[in-house]
Amino acid sequence: MHFHIMVIKGRVIKYGDNINTDVIYPGRYLEITDAQEMAKHAMEDLDSNFHEKVKNAKIIVAGKNFGCGSSREQAVTCLKYAGVEAILAKSFARIFFRNAINEGIVALEFDTDKIEEGDEIEINASSGKIRNLSKSEVYDVKPLPPFLLSIIENGGLVKYMKVRK
Repeated sequence: MHFHIMVIKGRVIKYGDNINTDVIYPGRYLEITDAQEMAKHAMEDLDSNFHEKVKNAKIIVAGKNFGCGSSREQAVTCLKYAGVEAILAKSFARIFFRNAINEGIVALEFDTDKIEEGDEIEINASSGKIRNLSKSEVYDVKPLPPFLLSIIENGGLVKYMKVRK
């Protein structure tokens, strides 16, 4: 399988610690199965301006324990279809992290304190370099292993498995 260097560039929406799956995608909408409809409710209870922000910013930066709470896959699906391409956090709840990869979203762990809301950054998920274009700074992060990058590059686990046949 051919592999490309994965670079995501965009503005940042920043949140704090312990952002749980119930504020990412509120439980009252769990009966919705259409991904585009789910996206309309992303971050609804946490940030009423999220949908305005995500039009110009496709990267979420957060603190510790992002995606804690239930294992609901809808929390990742709603972010993906709202336009989020990458999430950087100090740490992730493990199930959320793997759900993000399986949906084709780059998820990287590192100390996010130097990145501010609205900064423009460039993430090289292959090399583990994050360039903060707003501050002319470069941060090192542990890159994702090639097999996880292949899943993301193919648009998620289901598409990846179809290509591998």
